[in-house]
Amino acid sequence: MESRFAAVLACVLLAALTACSPLYVLRAGMEEAKILSRRRPIRDVIADPATRPEVRAKLELVLQARDFAEHGLGLDAGDSYTTYSWVESDTLLLVISGSRKDRFEPVTWWFPIIGHVPYKGFFDFARAHAAADDLRRRGYDANVRPSAAFSTLGWFNDPLLNTLLRYGEVGLASTVVHEITHNTLYVPSQVAFNESYANFAGDRGAILFFCNRDGDAASTCSTARDLWQDNLVYGRFISSFIAELRALYGREDLDSAAKVARREDVFSAARARFRTEVAPRLRTRAYLGFDDLDLNNATLIGINLYYERLDLFEAVYQRLGGDLAAALRAIEEAARARSGAPFAAVEELLATPAPPPRRD
Repeated sequence: MESRFAAVLACVLLAALTACSPLYVLRAGMEEAKILSRRRPIRDVIADPATRPEVRAKLELVLQARDFAEHGLGLDAGDSYTTYSWVESDTLLLVISGSRKDRFEPVTWWFPIIGHVPYKGFFDFARAHAAADDLRRRGYDANVRPSAAFSTLGWFNDPLLNTLLRYGEVGLASTVVHEITHNTLYVPSQVAFNESYANFAGDRGAILFFCNRDGDAASTCSTARDLWQDNLVYGRFISSFIAELRALYGREDLDSAAKVARREDVFSAARARFRTEVAPRLRTRAYLGFDDLDLNNATLIGINLYYERLDLFEAVYQRLGGDLAAALRAIEEAARARSGAPFAAVEELLATPAPPPRRD
C-alpha cells in the first residue's frame, strides 16, 4: 500500500511542475486513496452471509468476466477487479468537456502519463459545474456528464465499485473487459482511439463471453449481440452528424456567428433523422435518450470518443475470421508501432495481405 501512495504523491509533485493543477491532482489522489482503503477481496464479499443474493451473483459474474478477459482474450488484467469497494454516490465523478462553438476544436487538459485529453473529471460536483460555467463565460460550448467508473491504466489494482452493480449482466461484463483493455493498451493523447478500441473490445468480448458461456440461444447472448449492433448503428449516425457540422464550420463564406446560428438547423435535422431513420433500426433502448441531449460541440466530442471508427475495428475482427483475441493483438501491435496515429496504423493493417487461415 505504501508504494501506491508514493505513486500518488509522485504524480502530485510532477503535476506541480506542469500546467496541471497540483490541488486538482491532490484531490484525485485523496479520492483514489479513499477508494483503495475500502477494498475487500471480491471472494470474501461473495462468501459473506450478509451479502445480498443479487449482489453475490453480479460479483461472481465480474470474476468470470475478468478471467475471460485475461485468459480468453489475452488482456493484462493484473489484479484489477479482484476487489470490491463501496462509494457513497451512484455517480462516482462528473466529467466536463469544452469546445469552440464554430469548429470541432476541443478544450484539452494535460496530465502526467496520459497526455492531452479533451475532458476533466471532478469528484467535487460543485467544482465540476463551476468549471463548465467558466468555459461558457469564455465563449466555449460545455458539457457535464456523470461517470460510474474510471481506469488507473494499471497503476493501481482497480477495484470493482458498487456504482457498476446497477448495470445489467451484459453491460457489467462489457465494462470489465473495457476497463481491463485500458490496462493493456493506452496510447497517450489518443483518447478517441483508446475509448473506441476499448468499446469494441468490451462489447465484442461480451458477445464471446455470454454466447460461449450460456449458448447461442440465451437471452444474454442475444442482448450482447444486439448492443454491439446498436453501437455500430449509433456510431455511424454520430459520424455522419459530425461530418455535416464539419462541412458547415469549414465554409469560408460564413463568419463565426453565422456558423453558430446555422448549426441549429443541423442539430434539428439530426434529431429528426435519429427519430425516423436510426431509432427504428435499434434493437435495444440504449440510445433512445439521444433526442433529449443538449446538443453542442462539446457534447458531441464527448460522445464521439467512444464511437469513432468502430467499423474499423470490426473490419479487423472480420478479416481475422472472427478471432477476437487475434484481432486485439493485431490492433495493439499496430497502435504501438505508430502511437502518434493509431487509427492510421489500423488502416495500414487492413491494407496488408490477409494472413493464411489457422490450421488447428
